[in-house]
Amino acid sequence: MAVSERELANAIRALSMDAVQAANSGHPGMPMGMADAATVLFKDFLKFDAADPHWADRDRFILSAGHGSMLIYSLLHLSGYAKPTIEDIRNFRQLGSPCAGHPENFLLDGVECTTGPLGQGFAMSVGFALAERHLNAIYGDDLVNHRTWVIAGDGCLMEGVNHEAVGLAGHWKLGHLNVLWDDNRITIDGSTELSTSEDIPARYRASGWHVVSCDGHDHDDIRRALAEAQDDPRPSLIACRTTIGFGAPNKQGTAATHGSPLGPDEIAAARKELDWSHDPFVIPAEIKSEWEDIGKRGAEEHGRWKERLANHSDKAEFQRRMSGELPQDFSVTEHVAKLMSDPKKVATRKASEWALEAVNRMLPETIGGSADLTGSNNTKTPDIGPLTADSYGSRYVYYGIREFGMAAAMNGMALHGGVIPYGGTFLIFSDYSRPAIRLGALQQARVVHVMTHDSIGLGEDGPTHQPIEQLQSLRVIPNLHVFRPADAAETAWCWQLALQNADGPSLMALSRQNLPAIATDATEQGCARGAYRLKAAEADRKVILLATGSEVSLALEVAEKLEGEGVGVDVVSMPCTELFDAQDDDYRADILPNVDPSQILRVSIEAGTTFGWERYTMANGLNFGLDRFGASAPAEALFEKFGLTADAIAPKILEALNR
Repeated sequence: MAVSERELANAIRALSMDAVQAANSGHPGMPMGMADAATVLFKDFLKFDAADPHWADRDRFILSAGHGSMLIYSLLHLSGYAKPTIEDIRNFRQLGSPCAGHPENFLLDGVECTTGPLGQGFAMSVGFALAERHLNAIYGDDLVNHRTWVIAGDGCLMEGVNHEAVGLAGHWKLGHLNVLWDDNRITIDGSTELSTSEDIPARYRASGWHVVSCDGHDHDDIRRALAEAQDDPRPSLIACRTTIGFGAPNKQGTAATHGSPLGPDEIAAARKELDWSHDPFVIPAEIKSEWEDIGKRGAEEHGRWKERLANHSDKAEFQRRMSGELPQDFSVTEHVAKLMSDPKKVATRKASEWALEAVNRMLPETIGGSADLTGSNNTKTPDIGPLTADSYGSRYVYYGIREFGMAAAMNGMALHGGVIPYGGTFLIFSDYSRPAIRLGALQQARVVHVMTHDSIGLGEDGPTHQPIEQLQSLRVIPNLHVFRPADAAETAWCWQLALQNADGPSLMALSRQNLPAIATDATEQGCARGAYRLKAAEADRKVILLATGSEVSLALEVAEKLEGEGVGVDVVSMPCTELFDAQDDDYRADILPNVDPSQILRVSIEAGTTFGWERYTMANGLNFGLDRFGASAPAEALFEKFGLTADAIAPKILEALNR
């Protein structure tokens, strides 16, 4: 007997409500409401091969409404992916199961990106779609010609980052981006009428999108709408009018199905309503077989693609880029040698531009950009032109004033593969992009965030633009490497380390003001270790000065004054605390001997909050910084006002030493 599409969809509904009930936690309503649309998408439109989830030219499916995670877990299991197993689904939301509360890309093949914070999946999809168009422009339809499909809910479309993402996608004319909107008009609080009355389709049309509507429970109508979207050259919003919790007769259409188990009685009623008589977690063989055939539907096209790849002149380079491997000869050594041969006093934002000129020549996969601060961030190099709807093969993105959208799009680009994105803004505006920086760290996205104007050293723009707490707040994000280089050579080495880091994002905190050259022969390995002894004590060592970025040269000035008083001083440059913390005990003990402060006083100097530095300076150490907001004045005046000068710091150290 032929299996109907409604039965295929009901398998999703059954697994979703059963898993949430077993966990006594989760969101059954969205998977039950979008089961029909997802079934049509996977059956008739999505290009994939369940046997090879990493096929480079597969369509990307992104569940932006990540709270409805049982939808994607059900789809992956039913269509024949190796994981999740039915046992994994039985253990939904439990320790050790890859079926986490929200989808995590590093736990399951087929989960293209980690979602849950609403709107970010949508915003990342813009990056996925842009990466696809960029690679298509380079390698052609033979190797790259796929779509990005998204399921997003009412909440995703409300989030501010959605507005940023919609504008970018429309501007770039990303016709291979198709978003299925779960238009169920329910949020946790109840009806969307409680909080919004905007004309969402009109907003999308105004942003250059194609919009089509359908009955989200009528398979033929869904198919019509998806086909129309697929054929339109613009990005498409498919408004699927659905009933949340479809099939639960007493709770469907209400907030009661959103974030709570249905309960045994309602599940029993739903089974009757859906004509689903099977036990929990049992999928009839004929339905499972039909779903597995759907998972094999793309195998033939996959085979043809592999033949094209095998005969393509760019096969090796394409595979290298998609694997994330850098060229074997990638190194900034030659660039640094030139810097060291002719040392210059220069802002590290400018030194970053110099490094990028070398990097962009060596790495065709880099795609730069800025959130409307190109001239300040120094992120564009002469050899890369604007990436636009008319020039997808170019390598520089003008994101506009969209810090959050930029960071999220870069996550999507990195996760797509084949490109390494970097994008700039001021460090103070990391507060706007922080949610995407965090999510990028969680999902191990290879992104470089370029953050200039990194301290009160930016001067006259005043406290609204002067970052105080941002550096330390970013350093506490797991799996994020925060680099704050002290001069041009450190900047170049930090760029190399950031690009070599394939397992997570990096952030470059760069100065506006000019800084003297301080690098030594130890700088390369020192940067790789996160901290290194830049200057060894001349007299008997009594002080270790720890500094980053613009304050390293200040630490050298302080050391000179102290040595003049007969106090031996080590100066340690610490461009990346995360890398230093990862070193072995012997190295860390060599740089920071574990002795009483009466023997060696540890002192930190950084033009930001002193919070957190005590873990390096110990309880009795000294911490020089800024634990208040700044002021509007030239940089030199600000450093003097806040006591960040050698004349102000050296006497306080001597006092602590009872000298």
